[in-house]
Amino acid sequence: MADVLENTAPKSGQTFTLSVEGMSCASCVRRVELAAGKVEGVSAPVANFATGRLTVTPGAGFEAEKLAAAVRKAGYDVPEAGFDLDIEDMSCASCVSRVEKALLKVPTVTGASVNLATGKAHVTALGGEAALPAALSAVKAAGYGAHAVKAGSTGGEDRRADEMRLLKRDVIVAAVLTLPLFVLEMGGHIWPPFHHWLMDIIPTRSLYYLYFVLATAVLFGPGKRFFVKGFQTLAHGAPDMNALVALGSGAAWLYSVVTTFWPELLPEGARYVYYEAATVIVTLILTGRLLEARAKGQAGDAIRKLAAMQVKDARVERDGVAIDLPVEDVVPGDIVVIRPGERVPVDGEVIDGTSYVDESMISGEPLPVKKAAGDAVTGGTVNSAGGLRFRVTRVGADTMLAGIIRMVEEAQGSKLPIQALVDRITARFVPVVMAVAALTLVAWLALGPEPALAHALVSAVAVLIIACPCAMGLATPAAIMVATGRAAEAGVLFRRGEALQTLSDATLIVLDKTGTVTEGRPELTDLTVAEGFGADEVLALAAAVEERSEHPVGAAIVKAAKAKGLVLPVVERFDSVTGYGISAEAAGRKIEIGAARYMEKLNLSVSAFAAEAERLASEGKTPLYVAIDGVLAAAVAVADPVKPGSRDAIAALKALGLSVAMVTGDNARTADAIAGQVGIDRVVADVLPEGKVKAIRAFRDEGDVVAFVGDGINDAPALAEATVGLAIGTGTGVAIESAEVVLASGDLMGAVHAVEMSRAALGNIRQNLFWAFGYNVILIPVAAGALWPFFGISLSPMIGAAAMGLSSVFVLGNALRLKRVKLTGRQEVGR
Repeated sequence: MADVLENTAPKSGQTFTLSVEGMSCASCVRRVELAAGKVEGVSAPVANFATGRLTVTPGAGFEAEKLAAAVRKAGYDVPEAGFDLDIEDMSCASCVSRVEKALLKVPTVTGASVNLATGKAHVTALGGEAALPAALSAVKAAGYGAHAVKAGSTGGEDRRADEMRLLKRDVIVAAVLTLPLFVLEMGGHIWPPFHHWLMDIIPTRSLYYLYFVLATAVLFGPGKRFFVKGFQTLAHGAPDMNALVALGSGAAWLYSVVTTFWPELLPEGARYVYYEAATVIVTLILTGRLLEARAKGQAGDAIRKLAAMQVKDARVERDGVAIDLPVEDVVPGDIVVIRPGERVPVDGEVIDGTSYVDESMISGEPLPVKKAAGDAVTGGTVNSAGGLRFRVTRVGADTMLAGIIRMVEEAQGSKLPIQALVDRITARFVPVVMAVAALTLVAWLALGPEPALAHALVSAVAVLIIACPCAMGLATPAAIMVATGRAAEAGVLFRRGEALQTLSDATLIVLDKTGTVTEGRPELTDLTVAEGFGADEVLALAAAVEERSEHPVGAAIVKAAKAKGLVLPVVERFDSVTGYGISAEAAGRKIEIGAARYMEKLNLSVSAFAAEAERLASEGKTPLYVAIDGVLAAAVAVADPVKPGSRDAIAALKALGLSVAMVTGDNARTADAIAGQVGIDRVVADVLPEGKVKAIRAFRDEGDVVAFVGDGINDAPALAEATVGLAIGTGTGVAIESAEVVLASGDLMGAVHAVEMSRAALGNIRQNLFWAFGYNVILIPVAAGALWPFFGISLSPMIGAAAMGLSSVFVLGNALRLKRVKLTGRQEVGR
């Protein structure tokens, strides 16, 4: 694809280039140019048919999105796609806001979402990755490092591991240099005899020189990162947390330097040194960041575990010989051989062999699933016992495992509606803190007790250090990361993170019947034979005839016969009697199969099966009858059986305080019977796909927040219409693409787990935000000296530094509790 942009912002007189798809002739070129020329701020539009590009000279009022809209309206496409960036050096919520603003200034970028917990940015741009160079330049111009994230790349993880090693080294160096300084300076405050002993052996001035050397080594060694990044953001007029630390610790160090070398510049009563405060601040904040980085690593465990399931090699049959190939070289149609204990490398369909496969990474269910010829196998699952040969169906980014990783990553990188409030506050937070610190300094100098200058400095530094937008920035994304990862382990995939919030607010769960509450495939459920006939005999003859039919009911009868290993006789003179049934000859006998009206047409009474027919009707089943050689031989019923876990799942949903309804295209009698079996009280039956949408709208009009669970193509409109849609993962791709949540196991209990995780996540986020906001609301006034007039208490900057680091660790630790959320009906080893 052609590059969309080479600079981060078009200026008057510079050219701006956009990729355009769909131009097929010279007249197309003219239409695109005319459409572009009508857009405000566009002059000299030139479309190039050969390169598929539109070049314009932007002027006043130019907006790339308006230009793209005009081109699309003319009937051509301007590609828009997303890509991800690894962002380095983000330390607080205000960094997130700055990076997002920088990205959105790139003309072709239409959306940017930055996640502090993952250190990633998801960018949507006209032309997709063509905007990558401009996006990277914009982020770097804002003062942050940035790298493109490639599919399957571990570069981001490698960089984070390197950063962790550097951070660990800096913490150790800072601690080693700070400890003697802290002991020498603070030891006398803790135990006065130590102070007198120290003064006797080392002159005060010499001690100050030692303090200076140790403190300078800490601040401009391990603490250098705060000054470089902090003053860089100050120069850009957008200070962040690093700026607060740099100003706070730097002010304490600079004041101490003046006291050490030029004491005559200060009043005699204000000649104090705060070297230990400056170094302890840096050491504690570095320690807090190390703990924070480790906790972030634990929060991202789910993605790493999923990625670790991707197999690097596969044993492939080529020219009759099994050879080991890199999985990248495997193509659809290849035959792969799997031995016991090996992990399946790619998706495929078994062609021979029998085994049990552990599919817990998809479904969350621990029991292995039997696999034989015709069954699907999924890349990343583990072959427990037995050998399998399968034909490859999907490779690379198209495999289910790759899709799961993609879904979880997208969910973890998204923002919840609740985050909007946080973003508005944190965007102004650091400048406000600096203003409060300045006011604190002035107030203490004007009103404080002597030595006013020393008190003013300590209080202002404490305000700068204790303020912590880090905790605010981590409150939501950390909880999303852990919750979506935990949900994925249980077979629940949140395709969009915002579904965590919307699902927690749901009051009504609406279920489709077929494939959701029921298995979605007809099965022979009842076979009652008349006196003188054998069940296997009747089933074999009926199946032989039904095998010639294309009706799903007939397929269920054939399947039941084959499952019992019955031999089906040859069929002759097959005939379909429209509206009644079918007839044929098999094994020399006349077989006729149909509903009661067909038997009446044949002058056969079905009264002998009246009791059986009544029972079947009460269960929502319609009986069919089999006549052999003109004699009524059996009554059979084919139905879509209820999934084993549906009743328990619906009971669990009700226990969570949710109302449950069912909407189906099936007839009312069958729907009511199924609803009665599983405990559903509200039923809407006999509706087409648009009827399901109308039903959901009606529920919403009654005041309900509606979540819809479905699996078929006809459920896609309803999934999209609901406040939040949950798709059964065994359903169609169209349904899954229309939903915010995918229940990979195909079990309705997954809907219960989804609701439980969403409520747990929202509760956790509210706790985090309460702590993060409450921490600052309470402690910033304390740091400023609000308690001094009443109790004579002031807050040490060292305590502020410790509290600042611990606040972020608290938020991350609280988010990690979501890894241990207990889900209904799940028994998990190690939890």
